[in-house]
Amino acid sequence: MKMKYIVMLTIGMLFFGSIQGYAQPKECPVLSELMETSIKDRREVIEALNTIIPKTYGTGLDDFPDIYTKWNVVTAKPFLKTVGHKEEEVYFGMAKTFCGKEIAEKSWLVRLDFPKAPGANLAQGQIFLAKSKEKGWFVWFQYH
Repeated sequence: MKMKYIVMLTIGMLFFGSIQGYAQPKECPVLSELMETSIKDRREVIEALNTIIPKTYGTGLDDFPDIYTKWNVVTAKPFLKTVGHKEEEVYFGMAKTFCGKEIAEKSWLVRLDFPKAPGANLAQGQIFLAKSKEKGWFVWFQYH
């Protein structure tokens, strides 16, 4: 009987332990509050990252206190410009699934590299941005 219980517990842990949670935005932007943007706004997005990245990532972790103080922009473009780029288009699909096509089409993908980070998991960042009519650029989803 004890062995049966252990086997069932082990199977249960394997099954339930392997289910991954999927990240979701806490809330979606309100469509009527978003501004139309285009690739012409790229410089503005890059400048806004100086405020956005510290707010979103902070400076680091306990073991790596300044990990997020330096970054390189890998991609900064409207989601519509990711179509046809396999590595980026998947994020457009995520944005559409999360908040709908209209929100995704008014949003941007920013992919980041953090050179002070030890390892790929911490070194890569992906954020979804949009521009509010009242508050300017903001992150509505942080993937990594």
